[in-house]
Parts: sequence; C-alpha cells; structure tokens
Amino acid sequence: MAVNPKVFPHGMPVPFLNELFVLASDGVDFEIDNIPRLGEVQAKGTIYLSNIRMVFVAKNPRDNFIAFDIPLLFVHGEKLNQSIFSCKNISGYVNPVVPANDNENSVITHSFKILFKEGDSEAFIPLVFNLIGKLRRRHRRSRAKHRVDPLHEAAKTPVDEMMRYAYVDPNDPTSIFLQQRTAESLLKCRAYQSRPAERSI
Repeated sequence: MAVNPKVFPHGMPVPFLNELFVLASDGVDFEIDNIPRLGEVQAKGTIYLSNIRMVFVAKNPRDNFIAFDIPLLFVHGEKLNQSIFSCKNISGYVNPVVPANDNENSVITHSFKILFKEGDSEAFIPLVFNLIGKLRRRHRRSRAKHRVDPLHEAAKTPVDEMMRYAYVDPNDPTSIFLQQRTAESLLKCRAYQSRPAERSI
C-alpha cells in the first residue's frame, strides 16, 4: 500500500514497468483507515485495476489525500458484501509497504472498503478476486523456487486471457482499457517490500 502514488494530470495512475491497467470503475466510495496524519479517510472517485494493484483516485482530493495504492498480493481477508439495504462492496485488509530499513512490526495493517454506488460492477468484482487468487498461487510457487520479487511475478499474470471471458453489462460503469501505455509512460519498476498477505493470516 502507498498513499498518493503518481498519477497523470487526467487522474489515471502512472503504470510501473510491465504493469497493465485493465479496468476502471467510476463513482465508487472508498474508505481506508490508519493513514499517517489523517487517520480514517472516506472519499469518492475512481478505482483502477491492473495486473499488480488497485489504485483509488479521489475525485476531489483534500487533506493531502489524492490516491491510494493497494498491491493485490498484500490484500487479505477480502470479501464481497451484498447487503439488501446497501450497495455491493469489497472489503478487506492490506499490509503496508515497509521501507527497506524500517521495522515491519512497527506498522499497522489497513482495512479498506470499496463501495460501488453508481450501478453494479459485474466486470470489476470477479476480476479482482480472480487476480488476487492467481497472484497468491504464483507467489507460493515462486517462493518455493526462491524468487523473492512479488512485483515481477505479479506482472506475469495473464489478464488478457481473463478478459476474453469477462461478461460486460451495458449498465456497468466500468471502463475496459483496450490500448496500453507507451514506452514513454513507463516508470522504473518499484519493488514493494512488505509481508505478503499469506504470511499475515
């Protein structure tokens, strides 16, 4: 997780090397706790999904909160909530990204909730859970082979194959990205250093 990852002026997150943004869903409410100097934050905006992470970008940034980065590999306890009296939402926990020289026991896990208030998100929700499952299985296999770069492994997730079988409801406010970024938009690969989700359960 990271507060205020880099975003383009039009709001879309700047991708990492080998990162592919797949979907974006507008009109979501986002809740996150344990933000340094802010505590709990609630905001409206857009949630973006890539093969590596979810990125929430606030529609009206305030209190130095513009965006929030949720690496899929560090998510745990995720669930889909379908309340009769409320909208569909995804809730869960995300382990913090710990700088290399910091003590990882000194940081607190964040709880988050993504509420889809402007229509269903039938394309977004199943793909999130599918990606998280694939990343966990891939991470377990890579650990067995002594590979330790979760970002590199996550970039290999076959989202194009998954999208071929995605059903898109015309009433769903989700945007699907058919064209990816150019070489000029790439950032150097940033290594997330944190406890993977499977170790925190």
